[in-house]
Formats: sequence, C-alpha cells, structure tokens
Amino acid sequence: MKKVLVTGGTGFLGSYLLRQLFKKGYELRGLRRSSSQTALVGDIYDKIEWIEGDVTDISSLEDAMKGVDHVYHAAAAVSFNSKDKTKMLQVNGDGTANVVNVALDLGIEKLLHVSSIAALGRKENQTRLDENAQWENSKLNSDYAISKFKAECEVWRGIQEGLQAVIINPTLIMGAGYWHSGTGKMFTQAEKGLMFYPQGGNGFVDVRDVAAVAIALMESDISGQRFIVNSENHLFKNAFTMMSKAFGRKAPFIKAPTWAIELMWRADNIKSVLLGVEPLVTKELARGLQTFFQYNNVKLQKAINFPFRTLEETVNNTAAVYNECKKNNLPFGLFKEN
Repeated sequence: MKKVLVTGGTGFLGSYLLRQLFKKGYELRGLRRSSSQTALVGDIYDKIEWIEGDVTDISSLEDAMKGVDHVYHAAAAVSFNSKDKTKMLQVNGDGTANVVNVALDLGIEKLLHVSSIAALGRKENQTRLDENAQWENSKLNSDYAISKFKAECEVWRGIQEGLQAVIINPTLIMGAGYWHSGTGKMFTQAEKGLMFYPQGGNGFVDVRDVAAVAIALMESDISGQRFIVNSENHLFKNAFTMMSKAFGRKAPFIKAPTWAIELMWRADNIKSVLLGVEPLVTKELARGLQTFFQYNNVKLQKAINFPFRTLEETVNNTAAVYNECKKNNLPFGLFKEN
C-alpha cells in the first residue's frame, strides 16, 4: 500500500479523508499544528503517524513528506473577516507554494490539492460556473477566494515543472463535524428555528463524498486537471427548509431584503469592534448570500461517474447526528459510516 500524507487532517474534510484512507488500508501520516483540536480524528488518532508543524514551516513539511507516495493537501485558513487576509495569503498561498516545492524536491508521486469553488472567481454577469471559468478581479471575490486562487496558481506552476497533481473545487461542504464552525453553524441555527432566508443560493456536497472523490482521483491516472465537486445546486431557502424540516421546525418564510442584509453586517461589525468578538456576519459573507451561483459537475461525472448523495439525505443524516450530540451535550459529531 502507498504511504499517504494528509495536511489539515484534524480538520472537517481532512478527518473524513483520513478515516476513509484508513479503512482502505493506507499507511497514514498527518501534519498537525501543536494547537490543533483532534476530536474529529479521536477514534483513529493512534493509527496515524503525526508530524507537528504546518505548511508555512518548510522543515516540518520536509519531515512530513519524506518517504511518502501521495499527498492530500487539505490544510487551509478559512475566514470571511478582512482582518484575516494576511494569514490566509500566508497559509493558503505561501503554504501551498511550500507544499508544491517540497513535493517536487522529494519526488512525490502525486499531489491532490483541495481548493474551493471560491478559486473559480465570481462575477455579477456569470452565475453558472464550470472548470473553464477564468479568474477576474471582482468585488464578489472574497479575500479567502483570492488566497485560494493564488494557491491554485502554485499547483499549476508545479504541474508545469513536472508534478503529477489534480485539483478539486468543492462547493459548500455539508455534514457532521463541529457545530459552531463552518457549515455546522447552519444546523445550529436551523435547530433553533429560522424566520428569514437570504435570496441567494449555492452548490452543496456531502463531506463523505468529497473525501471519496479525492481518493478516487488520487488512485486514478488523472493529472493536470481540476474538477468541481458538487452534488446539487439549491437556493438557500430550499436548503434551510430541508434543515428546518429535519429538526421539526417551521421553514423560514420571510425573504431577507438586500438592504436588511447590508444593515446586518454593518451592525455586526460595530458590535464586534465594541465587544472585541468575532462578527457572525461579515460584509463578504453577507454579499455572498445574495446571489445564486450554480456549479456544473459534468466534467467529474465523465471522469469517474460518482454517485453523489442528495442534499436532503445529507441534511437528514447530519440533523440526526446533531440531535444525538445535543442530548449528550457534545460540541461535535461524526457520521458513523463514510
């Protein structure tokens, strides 16, 4: 079996990647920061060889990649707060450059880079996107999007220098994990009950499916390509209605007008400054909620014909785990099956 390194292995997607790879019998190594929470890999933590460090530390990357055949690069800084711009450029942009450089130096057999649909770029006049989308500077592109675009540029540069690599661009990754971060917060809010819904929409995909697609592409002979990983496109109203139904709550019934969302992020920003807390709604997040961006997965289906779970199935599975966690006062949960 191949020896595999997963960066970002203690994170949401990384933990599912490691679990699926473990079940397939791979020899596993993970790169983790000293401050990383390890709850999401607690059941297999001792089955993995851990290297302490991060992607901005080249020496720790070299230690982590020595003797490795495949690298899944899932580590990333994610934020929609403008104060985190520099950190995201360092971790996502410079960190990916380091991963690519070390992979080239050590002769890594293949790299799979976990990018994001954000790296495709967003434009007001183009709301249907596929892998042929060309990046353009736009006010709709967040600082996170810019950092992930720069990261992709580093991978393409590595490919030009001879690295075997493939890129995936997942849409909104849904599933059981930490309930107070990422898309887990959507379930926390839906369980409390929602009155309002934003007018936009997005693509959605199950975390288990993203992990499985990543492994399938790594095990294939595909290289020098990128793939959108998306199950279904939905309006946020539809997604929140599914979540509300799964929790036995009334579906949101009032469309939040643009002016209200604009006012919301401004008010939340003032609150965060006065109280010194993280804003719940930032300008970038608020503006991303107001447009329905749709993503085409035809290229991936032609390549590997993957059977995606529906959003409804993912929502119902996740709500069931959430309810169990709430009964036991747990801040996180995991799907029992991958």
